[in-house]
Amino acid sequence: MAALKRINQDDLRNHNLSVMMSTLLRSDHPLSRADISKETGLTKATISLLTSLLLQCGILSEGRPSFNATYGRPSTPLTINRGIVCGIGIQVNADGYGIIAIDLDGTILAEQWRGADLHLADPRYIFSDIEYMLREQEDVLRLHGYLIAGTCMALPGLVTDGRVLVEARNLNWRNLDLSTVPFVNRMHVLAGNSASMAAVSQIPGYATPIQPDMPLNSNSSFIYVSSDVGIGGALVRNGVLIKGDHGYAGELGHLSVDLHGPKCVCGRNGCLEAIAGRRSMIKLAGVAEGVEAASLESYNEFLQLAQQGQPEVIKTLDQGAEAMASALASVVNLSDIDTIVVDGVWANVAGNYLQKIQDMIQQQILARNNVQVKVMSVYGRVRPAIIGAALTGLHGFLDTPTKYMIPPIIL
Repeated sequence: MAALKRINQDDLRNHNLSVMMSTLLRSDHPLSRADISKETGLTKATISLLTSLLLQCGILSEGRPSFNATYGRPSTPLTINRGIVCGIGIQVNADGYGIIAIDLDGTILAEQWRGADLHLADPRYIFSDIEYMLREQEDVLRLHGYLIAGTCMALPGLVTDGRVLVEARNLNWRNLDLSTVPFVNRMHVLAGNSASMAAVSQIPGYATPIQPDMPLNSNSSFIYVSSDVGIGGALVRNGVLIKGDHGYAGELGHLSVDLHGPKCVCGRNGCLEAIAGRRSMIKLAGVAEGVEAASLESYNEFLQLAQQGQPEVIKTLDQGAEAMASALASVVNLSDIDTIVVDGVWANVAGNYLQKIQDMIQQQILARNNVQVKVMSVYGRVRPAIIGAALTGLHGFLDTPTKYMIPPIIL
């Protein structure tokens, strides 16, 4: 039997602060001290002490008191302040790279993106430019008094232990030891798969306040599909990202849907990515070839031709939709998760394809008479992976709040 870890006062205070802050972030309305006590089960005395610490450090502020109609007691709502803590996200994708900084209150503080075809690009050059972007942004953030809670990097491939990129076939990068990258060591950067990071961006209240128009709730389960140059996937169950034993979970694009189909970059035949991925469909429709098939210009042309109803493009999309439905029906059968969130080309292309995919999945799942599948477009901005990376970095504050509370807490 494994030895139990002793919990000291610092651990307990961090735990209670984390519970309190998570409760505030995941509430769709302002909460008072009494509300938080009721929601968390922590005593009113504990919540009062924690609130005093958070107010003193500037992380929270008090709103205007209101009176409870039943008890006649004033209730003071607590709100999250801007300007104290932030997280930084980095993304490297087949079509470019960039960084973003997000405040604890959800405000996007800064973002930079450099569009480029990175297939066969030298990772040393890319990481060197990211280093320059980060140093410039760090200086600005610290000038404004920000504490950086964490930094995370989204990469389009298999990442293990947060520090090794095993393979990113769309970049042709393999076995990259990220610990040799200067900014990874300097900023203690954790790396993860892009689709997994994008899925995090869809979890309401994960590290910033819940937005009222988000279609999911903080405990939702969903399958995430990233339909970019390639196709990635992720599973979220009860608001928690499922990473797998080695961190590789979610390689949806390499489910084979046709054993005699086109050759995939992974070496297998008929992978979903080879039929329904952005670059593959652009090639199959005859819009572009080679490296041009991954370009933004080719993608925009593909979307325009789809809107115009160009026959080859529509044929390619119809085949791709069938492949998507086949793969996702298998995932629904295996995971027993009925909500699917889609980004990228399948969320943007004309022709109501998400509805068509939903209808085909519904016909194919085993529990079709008992389960209603819902396929929806991604919530929010164009690049959810970089948002999710920043939120993952920002979550470092929730993991150990006392580390980022200035003035420091004396225990």
